Amino acid sequence: MTRKSRSFCLLFLSMNSVLLLETADLDYCEDGLYLENESQSHSSWKQSRFGCYGKKTDSRELDSLRLSCRKLIDAFRLDEIDNNSVRTVRNCVFSVSQPTPLKGPLRLAAVSKEALEEILDLNSSVSQTEDFVQYFSGGKLWPGSVPLAHRYGGHQFGFWAGQLGDGRAHLLGEYTNRRGERWELQLKGSGKTPYSRAGDGRAVIRSSVREFLCSEAMHFLGVPTSRAASLIVSEEPVWRDQFYNGNVRKERGAVVLRLARSWFRIGSLEILAKAGELDLLQKLLNYIIEEHFPSIKSSDPDKYLVFYSSVVNETAHLISQWMSVGFAHGVCNTDNFSLLSITIDYGPFGFMESYDPNFVPNTSDDEGRYSIGNQANVGLFNLQKLGEALRPALSPKQQAATDQILKGYPGIYQRRFHELFKAKLGLLGNQEKDDYLIAFLLRLMEDTGADFTMTFRELSEIIAHQLEQRNDVPQMWALRDLASHQFFPDWASMYLQRLKGQEDDSDADRQRRMKRVNPRYVLRNWMAESAIRKAEKNDFSEVQLLQQVLRQPFQEQEAAERAGYASRPPGWAQSLSVSCSS
Repeated sequence: MTRKSRSFCLLFLSMNSVLLLETADLDYCEDGLYLENESQSHSSWKQSRFGCYGKKTDSRELDSLRLSCRKLIDAFRLDEIDNNSVRTVRNCVFSVSQPTPLKGPLRLAAVSKEALEEILDLNSSVSQTEDFVQYFSGGKLWPGSVPLAHRYGGHQFGFWAGQLGDGRAHLLGEYTNRRGERWELQLKGSGKTPYSRAGDGRAVIRSSVREFLCSEAMHFLGVPTSRAASLIVSEEPVWRDQFYNGNVRKERGAVVLRLARSWFRIGSLEILAKAGELDLLQKLLNYIIEEHFPSIKSSDPDKYLVFYSSVVNETAHLISQWMSVGFAHGVCNTDNFSLLSITIDYGPFGFMESYDPNFVPNTSDDEGRYSIGNQANVGLFNLQKLGEALRPALSPKQQAATDQILKGYPGIYQRRFHELFKAKLGLLGNQEKDDYLIAFLLRLMEDTGADFTMTFRELSEIIAHQLEQRNDVPQMWALRDLASHQFFPDWASMYLQRLKGQEDDSDADRQRRMKRVNPRYVLRNWMAESAIRKAEKNDFSEVQLLQQVLRQPFQEQEAAERAGYASRPPGWAQSLSVSCSS
């Protein structure tokens, strides 16, 4: 599809009509107090570079964290070559690969208190120790850890790219927490692996800040996602041509500790099917089903079909959730699509500002294949490739059934998209013209370039009487843009009439309901860029601020308002670009 194509959702609709440490100027205390300089603190309390004022910490809790790679190692034969030399790998799912520690002084730039305490069962105070920085950057390995790099392939921009794999990531192992949840810990930016191709195995500060912040932001928006526990930066020089224009510049290396229930993706199965490694394909399928799809009986002769149906259903739901918050992934290759239908691999993503189905956050995407409006179609393409990867393990009858399953994808996506956008408008029940009401609004937003996030948020905040009287509310800048459309009064009348027909529903209830699903704050690219520019100078204050704000994206916050995070984006934001370079 071209950039002029309409969005998948509109096509359907038209049918019916942190914690921060050791910054340049900030010191961290466990109670969340950040002191601007040494003179404002009791300097005698400061215990060490990673210490806290007046608090003692114990790193023994870190040493007691036990990881295990046993299940994966027992289930799959490992790569016979045990080193990080770049090569074509066959007949295995993983290669043993040791992380390469970052050089130079390391700084803990940010940490997710929620990830540490709720997922890893660690008291956040352990982040104040030197051991924390070593463990969470790959300089030191936990007991039970056998670092692995995963072999996978993928279709990139529609074409088979062959072997890809974890080129700068190391799976440290699996941790089972006190709730019985199993989480896989993975370092990103931790050095070369057999799958690094021409890369250096590193990640830079700008891409690592983006991944850390967006992983956690998406979680608090309620979108299924991998998590980020920590961000550690170094002084190690890393050379990057950010926009592939020959302008190579020196940046600095960083590493993020990422968490997910599983890092298997569509490309994990594709590489085995393409290589004709059918026994291994079946073994990996059985493992994924047994470990991550407990509702599927291992004895079911149609278990692969049930698995495929589940992935089709959940992928449709995930992409509809992306659309509901205006999120464009940027690189929807099959190697970046999780088999557990969570958002992974945050690269040149973007939250859409002015509503535009052709919004493309990635400057490397010249043809707009991964525009926000085409994400559902790309999801269909990726699921088709998953079906092709499954075919060697299926009977002819089952192969035909996968085609029928995939045909259900558009309807699943359409229904979920409508449910989410009805909720965004505070609509209860079902009425025949709801689809048209949503499509009409999106068309007005597209014509006027109204801000996606703030249009829905301000509709959540405006009183119905103000909307009925067309009262100008100066601070509601997005609605003011929308109201400039000649057909806005027609839409507003339809909307108000629909709301009035909802029994036992007050305007205050409608507002509360809408505010719970329409965020006031998302990680706009200009906000991330502002934090990155400071972080590259060892000032992590805005990373901290964004992390705090994005923990509660649905609640108005004084600090966020002062920073302009809900205001009209600054003029310089329009010239920002992000690429696949990271």
